[in-house]
Amino acid sequence: MVHITLISFLGPKGTFTHEAASLIGDELIPYCTIPAVMESVKNGDCSLGVVPIENSIEGPVGITLDQLAHKYDLKIFKEIIIPINQNLIVNPGTKMEDIEDVYSHAQAIAQCQDYIRNHGIQPHYAVSTARAAKSIIGEKSKAAICNAKVVELYGLEILESNIQDIANNETRFVVLSKESPKMTGRDKTSIIFSIYEDRPGGLYNILGIFEKNNINLTKIESRPSKEGLGKYLFFVDFNGHIDDNLIQNILKEIEDNTYFLKVLGSYPEF
Repeated sequence: MVHITLISFLGPKGTFTHEAASLIGDELIPYCTIPAVMESVKNGDCSLGVVPIENSIEGPVGITLDQLAHKYDLKIFKEIIIPINQNLIVNPGTKMEDIEDVYSHAQAIAQCQDYIRNHGIQPHYAVSTARAAKSIIGEKSKAAICNAKVVELYGLEILESNIQDIANNETRFVVLSKESPKMTGRDKTSIIFSIYEDRPGGLYNILGIFEKNNINLTKIESRPSKEGLGKYLFFVDFNGHIDDNLIQNILKEIEDNTYFLKVLGSYPEF
């Protein structure tokens, strides 16, 4: 019997997450929210789930970080980084002068602010880029900002390509699982921690643990802990695998000097 790996992703079809998920498998199931993707993995409906975690222009995807911190004990199994090329999608025959309104996800709107302003188009938020494309079908005064995948899905066309304000636009996606991948020798580890409020230099001291062990940090991000103003969680990515003795010692030292520590996983570096 052939085992089929079902992969959930933030849908609908035609989103950038769909594009990322298609790189790791064919049995793809769209879900309408990031928590729904995580829930599908938690309850076993899908073996893997793909969600965005950060964009090179707009920064972290807060809901992904918050759900991993507070709601779901899933492991990052893999990371995927893809270039984000935003396109102005229209109905066939539509010209630029016909367009009055443009629809897209908030992140895509933010990535194309200069373009939207320069063309005098009124922006509107949609749940996803693909949903935005579907909403403009048959409306020549409306356009959507999406990836090229939606053109074939909805019978639309690209009026202008690569309209993002900054050329170097990439999004990092994480593949979530209840299982952990094997060590490859070229891995990174992601953790979340909170420091004690009444200790001066608390964050400096934690980061110093990595420095003294010559471990390279690849990312550090802060998020509100949702426990009051001035209280934060810190998300850190660093080189190494949790099965390394050195990394285990580092994590033990961090645990001894923080009041909350959660390992999100060790996985191959993209």
